[in-house]
Amino acid sequence: LSYVYAAVEEVAEYLSGYTVVVTKSTVPVGTGHEVEKIIRRVSPNANCDVVSNPEFLREGSALEDFLRPDRVVIGTNSDRACDVMRELYRPLSLIETPILFTSRQTAEMIKYAANAFLATKITFINEIADLCEHLDADVQDVSRGMGMDDRIGSKFLHAGPGYGGSCFPKDTLALALTADQVGSPLRIIEAVVAVNRDRKQKMANKVIAACGGDVTNKTIAILGLTFKPDTDDMREAPSLDIVRGLQDAGAKIKAFDPIGMDEAKTILTEIEWCKDAYEAMIDANAIVIITEWNEFRQLDFDRAKALMKEMVLVDLRNIYNPIDMKNAGFNYSCIGRN
Repeated sequence: LSYVYAAVEEVAEYLSGYTVVVTKSTVPVGTGHEVEKIIRRVSPNANCDVVSNPEFLREGSALEDFLRPDRVVIGTNSDRACDVMRELYRPLSLIETPILFTSRQTAEMIKYAANAFLATKITFINEIADLCEHLDADVQDVSRGMGMDDRIGSKFLHAGPGYGGSCFPKDTLALALTADQVGSPLRIIEAVVAVNRDRKQKMANKVIAACGGDVTNKTIAILGLTFKPDTDDMREAPSLDIVRGLQDAGAKIKAFDPIGMDEAKTILTEIEWCKDAYEAMIDANAIVIITEWNEFRQLDFDRAKALMKEMVLVDLRNIYNPIDMKNAGFNYSCIGRN
């Protein structure tokens, strides 16, 4: 919040005439009050209203989400500020974008509640995937069956190595902390945070198990490092825990990511960085797909087999069909399917 408060202090010095100060950042509930206090302290005579207008943009799809949002949330108790914000968003009325006017605290809460719920969906299906492996069920069919229920929906029901990025990890932690501070703990969210943290290490163990229980001096080809495709964001990426877990177990890591390697190099060490997926496969004992970049969805496995020492593929994003991979000669391991 220090960055937010520093920006507010700077803005406050230049307020002239009636002004609506809008907070787009995801900030704890009550931050709008603090923003208003800072403005009053820096510019006691300022004529302004502070509005919460949380953003709902996805990395890699920000422009589309901005131009065609599924909803706009505006938090203020000022009629004048409502009029200004309504005019600001007037172009979106042409596509009938729903706009919700509510209180400032409620707008701040909506953003946290939405992110926490999505993180919960991801964590839920990941635990269901683990159960499917024990019961010889297919988590992808489970996800489809659940998603056909309009009350649930299909989005964020894709089993994988856990959530990462700039939003879900910090927002779930912040919401749980806020709830604890006011004496209304969110046990579900606390469990989501704990399960997601543990899952990343479990994925390293899954790779080790696929390699026969020991990766000492074995070469692992890591495909995908960023927390999701179409971004170079490495923040809280599952790959960080997975790679470090494999290194701690004695593995040698070769890695490739289409655009995330420059950022990854500032975080991860003792890795052989490769120019493409096939260079990473040379003399590898196993391939591990961590991020579902499109170019990893159509790998040439005949070429891969000619490059690798052992035919082990650990698909942490369920990109490939288990039967097809086994027919291709691979010891194939995935999430929630047998």
